[in-house]
Amino acid sequence: MKASLFIAIIWISWLNILPLEAQIPTLETGAQKPMPAEWIDRSTGHHIKRLTPIDQPNESFYFHNNPFLKTPDGKADLMVYYRGAQLYVLNLKTMKHTQLTHQLERKAGEIVGKIRREVFYQVKDSVFATHIDRASTRLVCVFPADFKGSISTLNADETLLAGSWAAPAKDSIYKLYPAKGEYFDRIFDAKIPHTLFTINLRTGALEKIHSENTWLGHIQFSVTDPNMLMFCHEGPWHKVDRIWNINLKTKVIQKIHTRTMEREIAGHEFWSWDGKTIWYDLQIPRGETFYLNGYRVADGLQTRYQMLRDEWSIHFNISRDQKLFCGDGGNPGQVAKAKDGMWIYLFYPEKDHLRSEKLVNMKQHDYRLEPNVHFSPDGKWVIFRANFEGVSQIYAVEL
Repeated sequence: MKASLFIAIIWISWLNILPLEAQIPTLETGAQKPMPAEWIDRSTGHHIKRLTPIDQPNESFYFHNNPFLKTPDGKADLMVYYRGAQLYVLNLKTMKHTQLTHQLERKAGEIVGKIRREVFYQVKDSVFATHIDRASTRLVCVFPADFKGSISTLNADETLLAGSWAAPAKDSIYKLYPAKGEYFDRIFDAKIPHTLFTINLRTGALEKIHSENTWLGHIQFSVTDPNMLMFCHEGPWHKVDRIWNINLKTKVIQKIHTRTMEREIAGHEFWSWDGKTIWYDLQIPRGETFYLNGYRVADGLQTRYQMLRDEWSIHFNISRDQKLFCGDGGNPGQVAKAKDGMWIYLFYPEKDHLRSEKLVNMKQHDYRLEPNVHFSPDGKWVIFRANFEGVSQIYAVEL
């Protein structure tokens, strides 16, 4: 064997046994544009990889909107996401991307049904479902001319979609005042009629289930009880009793959190994976003392974990085994006014507080795009979106 060939073989063999950290670069996240496909975050030591092609913007789902399901054979996890204006599915094992939708119009209300193996979404006044394995699309329903609703959630047995309708005055405010800082208080102060509704996926029938002259949103079905629907009174958090449940069978409405002092706020709520607990950001009072609070629906028992100001996150999420939380941090302009809060965090519950671990340095990220963290189904990664390469992409950081 020639000496040069022998040396090449030894070199390749040596590379194959090197630890991952020695094979990929260690860099400041977002310090160069573009970043490589994978790198080690210099600040945290964690391995990060880009999940999406960088030739156009890509975005993952909102934090409480589960984008994951298994392949038909159960051997790999899939993730549905937005690539430009279209929905795609990514095989997280093979890294194969498949386009699901082809309509040119903007889509909204994306919801993955793992039983039906469909992704539901809305284009203008029409609701569609696209099969994730076959990429075939069907029309679910068209809203009546006098009831232009918006879908947002699917119940546990995948028989009902739910969402909200608002009187036309709400759209008028949006058009005149498109920035959140301008429309938010105006919509709340206007006391616009809103209605919660369901759509029967077998018959297509629309049923109005609850109406109020106030802003209703952040609607989420329980992940286990097909009749339990959580909804919120939107608006300035210190002015509203925000979190509520309605039982679709009994029509009983239950307030989840009761304020104990002036300017106490609670929000960005989400269900635990066993459907027993609603978790939410709690501040007593606003911008001063920070907690992640859990409300057990069966009996109202509360679990409260305190965190530091810099650890507060716009959104939190919980792992499938319900042992860990993650958060997406926040910039100094957020409610916590954190001086060093621009991180993706992993949280370990310890007695009455959360112990944090920094996963990704987000100093180069513009927080006008919310990262919206998700645990991967196998619990090995936190998946988030960010724009530190110049446009929105989807990333995974290894735990």
